[in-house]
Amino acid sequence: MALPTDFQFSQGSLQDYVDCPRRFQLRYIQRLAWPAIEAEPALENERHLQQGAAFHRLVHQHVLGLSPQRLSSMVLDEPLSRWRHNYLNSAPADLAESRYPEVVLSAPLSGHRLVAKYDLIAVDSGQRVAILDWKTSRKRPQRKWLAERLQTRVYPYLLVRAGSHLNEGRPFRPEQVKMVYWFANFPEDPEGFPYDAAQYEVDSDYLASLIEEIKSLGDDNFALTAQKRRCRYCPYRSLCRRGTRAGAFDEAEDEQGRDNDFEIALDFEQIAEIEY
Repeated sequence: MALPTDFQFSQGSLQDYVDCPRRFQLRYIQRLAWPAIEAEPALENERHLQQGAAFHRLVHQHVLGLSPQRLSSMVLDEPLSRWRHNYLNSAPADLAESRYPEVVLSAPLSGHRLVAKYDLIAVDSGQRVAILDWKTSRKRPQRKWLAERLQTRVYPYLLVRAGSHLNEGRPFRPEQVKMVYWFANFPEDPEGFPYDAAQYEVDSDYLASLIEEIKSLGDDNFALTAQKRRCRYCPYRSLCRRGTRAGAFDEAEDEQGRDNDFEIALDFEQIAEIEY
């Protein structure tokens, strides 16, 4: 079964492929829904997903002009109340005045489209632009882990490629762009990744070659990951005969925060791509 000609790639689908080609095939080509949970306990994982989406909606409303008082009246439970407080008191303070929340950008690449939905883009026209991404993970990921995520490469690259309408019709120069992760549970400790022309060229080649690689694979060539620990947090684990029991939610974030090559892709990492 070939990749559909109208298939749109995102940081999430590319990350799935890098983590496990077989998972990409099952999820995006075969579109197989498999009745297994990603992490235990299931209700706690689901609640965290819902709270993360609610926080993104809250920030979106604030950027659009809703007052802090009004936001306070809408938040009744923890940890959302704490995240709201941290955001209102410790969100990045040096952002440009022109702010664009929930922006979707896309550009053609290797015969398909690459798409990204941004939490916030703050533009100082002709000067600088910051990409803000809100994270609600309970444990602070290491910089190395974040640097290796496809999101850290796709978002700045695509902004340079397709963001000129946010800059008075002029394409952003790579060195004007900075990617910033802000953590609701660690408001004083954001992580920033400056961009430059050399990285843009590397990302352009890498992303194009990744898509070409995916397009070239036959049905029997989407290999299972060699990192079997990842299977604990994949809903297809039983289909692939990699176990039947989901990994523990807390252990997933423990692994994510360590300075090693372990990578997971629980859905809470892709909240920015959810349509509210």
